[in-house]
Amino acid sequence: MSRTVLITGATGTVSTALIDALRGADVDLRALVRDESKADGLRERGAAVFVGDLDDARSLPPAFEGVHDVWLLTPNGPRAPENNMNAVWAARQAGAERIVRLSVVGAAHDAPNRSGRLHALSDLETERCGMRWTILRPHWFMQNLLNEAGDISATGTFSLNMASARIGMIDVRDIAECAARVLLDHPDRHHGRTYTLTGPRSLTFAEVADQLSRALGRSVTYLPVSDDAKRKTLLGYGVPEWIVDMLEEYAQAYVSGWGDFTTDTVADLLGHPPHDVADFVRDHSDAFTPPDGA
Repeated sequence: MSRTVLITGATGTVSTALIDALRGADVDLRALVRDESKADGLRERGAAVFVGDLDDARSLPPAFEGVHDVWLLTPNGPRAPENNMNAVWAARQAGAERIVRLSVVGAAHDAPNRSGRLHALSDLETERCGMRWTILRPHWFMQNLLNEAGDISATGTFSLNMASARIGMIDVRDIAECAARVLLDHPDRHHGRTYTLTGPRSLTFAEVADQLSRALGRSVTYLPVSDDAKRKTLLGYGVPEWIVDMLEEYAQAYVSGWGDFTTDTVADLLGHPPHDVADFVRDHSDAFTPPDGA
């Protein structure tokens, strides 16, 4: 019998990739969205769309009714534990069997960033939810590089406040494939497991720039900047201050060496190695390339 899987955070990068990874599988997909106007692409991917908001517990029961498995992704922000609690509560009330939760790398009560500490609260609640559970803790997303695509395309440079930090960055496609693997396996197989997901190697952003140069056939340079400079840029783009603070805290942790590690977990789960950054930049080269005639 097909299992019904509810995808929260359904319009986000990871959840969208997960829906694609589950396409063709013997599951009934549901997608939870806050904004009905963003639902068309999800319907085209074969998901039944429900409107609800993790900020509002009363809006959730219709989406959770009859669901077997919940993919739980909460928005970044100080209300993340409340959002997780509302989803876990709705899942329990609906009789769901399993939660597969997207956490963050290094989530812990003593993490060097507030986001990691908030996620640790939600991880602990999930572990004690009374349902089967699995937690995924992915490293820095390679897709974050797409935020720099405009500068790379226009100037051949990109700037981050990461100094010479090494990071075991991962392609979101691998996160999604791991999540799909867990969701498609028997609920007992991954129950009680927390998986830290990384790419195949730890890289500096100067090395990422070299890979971009090779893929694009032109020079790309990484220009380290200060925390204050990056903060000014992000605030200028209208990024909320809490998110700017969060990104700065992560950057400071990475500069200290906190992110310089990899695991074999992706290969163990999938039976093949994760994408390398060279694969990522080749597959997304159009995003970093100036328009014709520019």
